[in-house]
Amino acid sequence: MDNSNSQRKVLISAAAGIGLENMDIMFLSFSMASIIATFGISGTQAGWIGTITNFGMLLGGIVFGLLADKIGRVKVFSYTVIIFSVASALMFFASNIYLVYLFRFIAGIGAGGEYGACMSLVSESTPKEKLGKATSIVAIGGQIGAILAAVLASLIIPAFGWKMLYVIGLFPVLMVLWIRKDIKEPESFQATDRADRGHLGLLFKDGKTSWQTIGLSLMVMVQIAGYFGLMNWLPKIMQDQLNLNIAGSSLWMVSTILGMSVGMMTFGTVMDKLGARFSYTIFLICSAASVYLLILANSRMTLIAAAVVVGYFINGMYGGYGAIISSLYPTEIRATANNFIMNIGRAVGGFSSVIIGFLLDKYSLMIVVVFLSFIYIFSLVMMLTIPGISKLKKVELISVKKKT
Repeated sequence: MDNSNSQRKVLISAAAGIGLENMDIMFLSFSMASIIATFGISGTQAGWIGTITNFGMLLGGIVFGLLADKIGRVKVFSYTVIIFSVASALMFFASNIYLVYLFRFIAGIGAGGEYGACMSLVSESTPKEKLGKATSIVAIGGQIGAILAAVLASLIIPAFGWKMLYVIGLFPVLMVLWIRKDIKEPESFQATDRADRGHLGLLFKDGKTSWQTIGLSLMVMVQIAGYFGLMNWLPKIMQDQLNLNIAGSSLWMVSTILGMSVGMMTFGTVMDKLGARFSYTIFLICSAASVYLLILANSRMTLIAAAVVVGYFINGMYGGYGAIISSLYPTEIRATANNFIMNIGRAVGGFSSVIIGFLLDKYSLMIVVVFLSFIYIFSLVMMLTIPGISKLKKVELISVKKKT
C-alpha cells in the first residue's frame, strides 16, 4: 500500500471509528424515555446513566491513552472499538437499571479510550501542513454518527424496541478486521524507546507544560459545554420562546449538525493556512457574539438559521484540538495527552446542561446567552496564555520547507 493510500485509510478508519463511537453514545439520548418506561425509574436515576458513561470515558481515556503510547495506536484503536461495541450489544440483556449502569460504564471506557489512539494515529500519518483539516474530517465523522443514531432510532425503536437499537452497536467490530489488515504503526512511534513512552507525569513535567495541559483542558471544557448547551437545550428554547411544536426537530438537528460540519472543515483549512492562534481567536470571538442570535430569532426558520450559524462557530473548533494537542506533545505521550485533555473536558464540560437548566429555571434566556458568551471569552483568554499555540504555524512552515 503506497503512502497516500495508507494515509487515506488511516483517515477513513479514524473518522468511522469516532463516528460509530458517537453513534453509540447518542443512542442513549434517543432511548432514554423507553429505558425509563421499561424499568420504572426516576429522572434522577436515568440521569445517572449519562454521568456514569462519562466516568467510564474518563477512566478509559487515561488507561487506554497510556496503553496507546506504550503498545501502539492501531492495537488500542482496535481494542477500544471492540469494548464499546460489545458493551453496547450487552444492553440487549439488561434486566434492571444496575446492569444498564454497568454496561454503559464499560461502553464509556472503550469510547473514552478511542479518541487518543485515533488522533495520534492520524497526526503521525498526516503531513503537518494538512493536520488541521485531517483532524477536522475525523471530528465530522462524529457528527455523521449522531445523524446515523437519530435515523436508526426512528426506524428501530418503534418496530423492535430500544434494546434492539443497541444490538446495532455490535457491528463496528467488523471494522476492526479492516483496520488491522493493512494499517501499520506509524514510523515515528516505532522509532521511540518503549521505556520513554506513556508516562502521565510528562503532562506536568514543568510549569510551562503543566499550564499548557491545564489551559487546553479548560478550553475543551468550554468546547463541550457549548456543544451540550446547544444540542440539549435548543429544542426546549424553540418551544418556550416561540411556542412551537417541535415535530420538525429532526430538521433542526440535521441543519445544526451540517452547520457544525461545515464549520469544522472551514476551521481546519484556516488553521492549516494561518495557524492555530489566529483561527481560534476568530472562531472564539465569533462564538461569543453569535450566541446572541438565539435571542433575536422570532420564528422556527430564523431560529434554525441562528442554530446553524452558532453551530458553525462553536463546534467548528472541535476538530482543531486533536491537531493542537498532537502537535504540542511528543510522540511518547501524545495519545495520553489527547485522551486526558479531551476526557477531562468531557467530564466537566458535560455539566453545562445542569447549569443551563438552572439558569433557565431561575432567570431568562438572556442570562443563558450571556453565560455562553462569557465562557467563550474565557476560552480565548486561556488560549492566548498558552505559548506553544502561537508557535505551531512556525513549526508547520519549517516542516514544509524541509520537505521542499
